[in-house]
Amino acid sequence: MSSRGADRKIDYIEFNVADIARSKAFYGDAFGWTFTDYGPQYCEFQDGRLTGGFTTTAPVKANGGPLVILFADDLEAIFDRVEKAGGTIVKPIFDFPGGRRFQFTDPDGYELAVWSDR
Repeated sequence: MSSRGADRKIDYIEFNVADIARSKAFYGDAFGWTFTDYGPQYCEFQDGRLTGGFTTTAPVKANGGPLVILFADDLEAIFDRVEKAGGTIVKPIFDFPGGRRFQFTDPDGYELAVWSDR
């Protein structure tokens, strides 16, 4: 699955949650979202416009908020650009089913991720 034409654009939003079943029930009932399970710690959601995920693999953020994920055609090049621009890498490039990604904070402390299917 390639995200051709999506280079350096927001591609995915990920919520760290305490209970995936509870999150699915809430967002399904409140907004009609649909879901695809990828094991006990990850579930993808579709809202009809955007795709995202619920995960229990990281702590729930104290002040809430999703993890915004951008796509990159060349992950290493964007990694270098993020560092040179003043971002702080909080998770170096790692593999996951479907691709690779890294996470960083911007100068104001917002955490984002960048992924690639290559």
